[in-house]
Amino acid sequence: MVGVEPSLALLEMARRRDAAGHSKVDFLLQSAEEPRPLPDQSIDTIVMTWTLCSIPNAPKALAQMKPVLKPDGRLLFIEHGRAPDPGIVAWQDRLTPVWKRIGGGCHLNRKIDDLITAAGFEIGELRTCYLPGPRPMTYTYQGFAQPG
Repeated sequence: MVGVEPSLALLEMARRRDAAGHSKVDFLLQSAEEPRPLPDQSIDTIVMTWTLCSIPNAPKALAQMKPVLKPDGRLLFIEHGRAPDPGIVAWQDRLTPVWKRIGGGCHLNRKIDDLITAAGFEIGELRTCYLPGPRPMTYTYQGFAQPG
């Protein structure tokens, strides 16, 4: 397994948890947008959880993921993002400039499914819903995609 993390503090936390567990993870300290030191088509599954909102250049990060995924591999994701309701979207657009500063770069208004398909993935399953909490922050996309 390989984990990618741009924050040294969070990487160290992950390493401590990994050392206490039963799995072996090779951690890469780098941004998601940087090229990976992995061969093309060498990864079975990419798991992306609550991160696409805060990656500065999400399309570039997804473009780095696609080549390393095997043709029958899967990108599993659960992310929050742009809601379908115009009233909620208006709040997401208003809040995002401030929210990015206090939320580690988080964009509340990214349309996750569009980002994934624009990067050349085909979504095989997609479920969306509001999780409990303030609606501008809790619209969730979950599912899987494969290289197209």
